[in-house]
Amino acid sequence: MARVRYGARTEREIAAARTASARLPDVWSTGVVAVWETDPDAVAAVLPPPLKPTARPLVRVTVSRVDLSGHPLGAGSFAVAAAHGGVDGWYPLVMPMTRERALTGGREVFGEPKKLGEVTVERDGLVVQASMARHGIAFVEVRGAVSGPLPLPGPARRTDFYFKFLPAVDGDGFDGDPVLVHCVRHEKVRRLERITGDVVLRESMYDPVADLPVRDLVEITIGEKTSDQSGRVVERVDPQALLPYLHQRYDDPLQVLDAPPPAEGDR
Repeated sequence: MARVRYGARTEREIAAARTASARLPDVWSTGVVAVWETDPDAVAAVLPPPLKPTARPLVRVTVSRVDLSGHPLGAGSFAVAAAHGGVDGWYPLVMPMTRERALTGGREVFGEPKKLGEVTVERDGLVVQASMARHGIAFVEVRGAVSGPLPLPGPARRTDFYFKFLPAVDGDGFDGDPVLVHCVRHEKVRRLERITGDVVLRESMYDPVADLPVRDLVEITIGEKTSDQSGRVVERVDPQALLPYLHQRYDDPLQVLDAPPPAEGDR
């Protein structure tokens, strides 16, 4: 009988897949990063406990193009500064991705708030335009002109905070306690330039980032970088404390209950 491809894989095949993943070469991306100070009350309002605001109410937007061989990927992130257990990092509110593979792994393994969307980075000479869009709305646009090179930073470590959970089958809370994940990235930069420009936040009922306005623009840069990442569960989270923030993960929180009506024989 021919192999049934949905059948169980052997231990050797599973081990080979893990080994291949561990040996991936550096993947370089071209990314636009914008950082600004926003309303501190707005930052505090979007942070689920046990995350806390940091001293500065910062927002960090990253819009990247990853030139994978034959499979270009657009990847975005809209995050606010946060702290947990003495660690300062970033709490992403939305991470649009242009390809399903980048979306599913991040959501299921790390708990990243990834959604399918349109992510573009375009450069024409010195003019740069980057955007993140969903449902036909470019809810973030960064635009400007390159105004000069910047010194290359050394290797850096960055921490992102994610909540990993499964909504309950019966629609009441969660199936099991949610967990807080610290995802650590080690980044290397090989090119970095300053951009003089601005950030436009457009109203969207699906991605309401306009609630975190640009009060004081800190910087806009464009660069080429590579990074790796590893995550660990640091604590279990009070389900009742996280439940009011469930809607952050979905365009419509009721969609977790979407299901076809039962068949006649199942009633």
